[in-house]
Order: sequence, then C-alpha cells, then structure tokens
Amino acid sequence: MKIERTQTGRTNAAKPVRAPEQAAQAAQAYGVAGAEHADAPRPAGDVATIAGLTEADLTPKVRQALDLLMTEVQRMREELSQARHRINYLEKLADEDTLVPVANRRAFVREMSRMVAYAERYGSGSSVLYFDINGFKEINDQHGHAAGDAALRQIAELLAENVRESDIVGRLGGDEFGVILAQATAEVAAEKASSLAALIATTPLDWEGTAITLSVSYGVYSFSGTEDAGEALQRADQAMYAQKQNRAP
Repeated sequence: MKIERTQTGRTNAAKPVRAPEQAAQAAQAYGVAGAEHADAPRPAGDVATIAGLTEADLTPKVRQALDLLMTEVQRMREELSQARHRINYLEKLADEDTLVPVANRRAFVREMSRMVAYAERYGSGSSVLYFDINGFKEINDQHGHAAGDAALRQIAELLAENVRESDIVGRLGGDEFGVILAQATAEVAAEKASSLAALIATTPLDWEGTAITLSVSYGVYSFSGTEDAGEALQRADQAMYAQKQNRAP
C-alpha cells in the first residue's frame, strides 16, 4: 500500500495540524504499510518524515510518543504474525490424516468437490483412483497392528511421492486411499493406477527383518462435472470392489 505523504510549508498554513495529531497519523500509516515491509519500528525521525513533521515539531514529548506508538505497532505485528502461523498450523492439522502424511477424508472430499465443479465449469474432465489394501487384516493378525500402521504409511508415501504436485492423495478410512488426478482422462488414469499398484507390489515392507509383500486393488472413475463428489467416489469404490472380487483366491 502506498503511503501518502503530507506536504509541509505554506501550502498547509490554512489548515494547521498539531504535532500530537500528526504523530498519531504517522503511527496509523506505519501500522498499515509497515506490517508488510518492516521488521522493526522505524525511528521517530523516519516516521516524522512520513507524517510531514518538521524538526521543530519533534519536541521530546512528541518523540517519546512516537517511539511508544511504534513499539506498540511492532508488538501488534508480532502478535498478528504468530496468529497467522497458528492458523496455518491448525488448518494443516484439520486437513491431514492422523496416521499418515496425506489428506484426511474430509479434506479429500472437499478437494473432490472443487475438482468436480472445475470440470463442470470448464468442461475439463479429471479422474479419481480408489485403492484398497489386499489382506490387510492378515498383516495385522500375523505381524501386529504396528506392522499394519507401517504398511499404511509406506503405501501413503509411495502414492504421494509418485503423483504430480497438482494431484491429491488422501486416506479415505481404514485401509483405503484415494488419488485425484487433475485433468486426466480415463485411459491415463487407468495406466497411472496400474503403475502405482505395481510399484506397491514390488516394494515390500521391511518389518523387523521380515519382508511383507503388499498389494492393492483399485478402481478408476473419470468425472466430467455432471456428478457430485460423493457419487464420483462411490463409482470408483464400486470399480475397486469389482476388481477385488475378481482377484484369484
């Protein structure tokens, strides 16, 4: 924001402004503009220049008042910065799964809704992949729930590390994951789902010296904006379930 400087001299003689009022104006101007550009309060002399104060106006009391005002402005700026960091941290906690470093279901569905709306508005289709871990109960039963948690983390990391920055990975609950592929056709999405499943299958989990083979079933659904996020997820889930049912025992 540009600071408008008050002009001094005879041109202001018709409407004199007392020094304390000018000091307050300077503090207000600095509080707005300085929050973006300064890391510490400006000296009283600098603020006086912005406000159009002359050296004669800077009595000891006015200078002291300016210094106090600038200290208060700096304190408020620091509190605002801390509040912003806290908000960002809380927003991240609200959107991230509690176990694995990907979006939780609420955040994933929100992004799905956004992508569906984008597809409807611009006629640009995208796709969603739905993954389910095969034999997850057996992993928990044979190796313990800690091993199951490790399997979830490994699969989440493999998915997140092998998609584009514009794509969204989320844990949909239990042993199910979703991936939103922005602007991806059904053919492209199917190829990506197959390659991710192959990557998971060829990357065994090293658990306490034992290599645990992991595998997933997946479903693919491409949406054009004629459906809502819940329907698109359900279609992908149905496709995944059909593949799981067709797996060899």
